[in-house]
Amino acid sequence: MAAQRPENINEIILDTAEELLKENSFSEVTLAKIAEKANISKGTLYYYYKSKNEILFAVTDRYLSRQWDELIQWTENKEKDTSPHRLVNYVIERNIAYSGLRLHLFDAALLGDEEIRSKLIHRYDEFQKLISSKIAERTDRVSADYFTWLILTVSDGIIIQNSLKNDAFDTQQFLKQSAEYIKKFENMRKA
Repeated sequence: MAAQRPENINEIILDTAEELLKENSFSEVTLAKIAEKANISKGTLYYYYKSKNEILFAVTDRYLSRQWDELIQWTENKEKDTSPHRLVNYVIERNIAYSGLRLHLFDAALLGDEEIRSKLIHRYDEFQKLISSKIAERTDRVSADYFTWLILTVSDGIIIQNSLKNDAFDTQQFLKQSAEYIKKFENMRKA
């Protein structure tokens, strides 16, 4: 009789790939390494995913889906202060929380992987629209589309500075100052 397989093989594969990507570059992670570390056969892995790219995007997609759901939940919580300056901090902090995964996507896309580049742009567009709608709900004092792209590009810049281990850049201080400037801007516009 064959050994019973856990029903969550897909989650095991994605968890394993994510774990490997925390310690290795995308090029160093192979399907064989994922299968071995997940304690599954290569055939089982291929049943779920045909390529590393599919796994990389599935891992990232899972994270982004959670991030999407959490943003909606957070912004719809009437007990929380979700004013624009808090919204900016919330989005940026979550964007940089999984910088390793994003760096792998950037790397693959910039090195010519058209499939990853296309999927990444699609996700940026989706998040831009969601964040923009949440900003527009909170203020009409700024262009929500512009402000959203500013948030997304700042997040990417922070990821790069943190990856470079740039001691001259203090992420927490930057976020704190950004929130203060946004509050001042909001108050100036109200006057």
